Amino acid sequence: MPHSHNHVHGHSHDGGNIGVAFFLNLAFTVIELIGGLFTNSVAILSDAAHDFGDSLALGLAWYFQKLSRRGSSKQYTYGYKRFSLLGAVINSAVLIFGSVYILSEAIPRFFTPQATDANGMMILAGAGILVNGFAALRTRKASSVNERVVSLHLMEDVLSWAAVLIGSVVMRFTGFVVIDPILSILIACFVLSNVFKNVRQVLPILLQKIPSGIDREHITEVLGKITPIVGIHDLHIWSLDERDAVLTVHVVVSEALSAREVSVLKDEIRSVLENEGIRHVTIELETPGESCALADCVYQ
Repeated sequence: MPHSHNHVHGHSHDGGNIGVAFFLNLAFTVIELIGGLFTNSVAILSDAAHDFGDSLALGLAWYFQKLSRRGSSKQYTYGYKRFSLLGAVINSAVLIFGSVYILSEAIPRFFTPQATDANGMMILAGAGILVNGFAALRTRKASSVNERVVSLHLMEDVLSWAAVLIGSVVMRFTGFVVIDPILSILIACFVLSNVFKNVRQVLPILLQKIPSGIDREHITEVLGKITPIVGIHDLHIWSLDERDAVLTVHVVVSEALSAREVSVLKDEIRSVLENEGIRHVTIELETPGESCALADCVYQ
């Protein structure tokens, strides 16, 4: 059964939306940092650390969104698309460091709670919901992977601020200040769980795992049905950036073909693979018994 993959490429306005979200998030991160110190709220500071990581992610996504349009170069023959993975790794490292720092601050406060300015926390939380909510709406109708991930992160921020708002209201009317470190610990754990999810998505791509939804055995089977193919080996499938699959393959044909027949066969192979969602294809044709200079050159 064919596996269809629709890869939607970003348009010029994608970068603009990410740029707006970046400047909003960065400006509010500074406000959060000052507000967190002023209100003595480790929950606000933990969200500031989270938003700083998101600002970094937004900045990198914005930069790589523009960089990816350059295409290939002499140094980067596959183009710059994989640089987005580097951004994801850097962002993950920043978020892990920030979350661990917040936990180191929040856990002692859980046992020895400190007074916080609940009114100030409510104001900052309300502003956080508005700013992150607006940025999330700007990136909601996304046409690129970068923007969809950014929109998801921003919605997570909205939920975090909603939790801070509820906690600050409870503290305002009950004086139960231990809620502040509890919220910060929950936010830090929430951020860490999402970081590890992102890392689990990025690592298989960096390690050149076959993209999800593509079955190597199925690809071998459909190619093997094409005349005059009698064998396939050295088949490799990987992805540059989670959406663009790359395939290289050695194809054994039953007899030597003319230049015209080779061209027709390659066009048919590329057409079949495009239906499977694979557009970047490199094909090497061989005849039975021909050495392809590979130690494990045994066709299937």
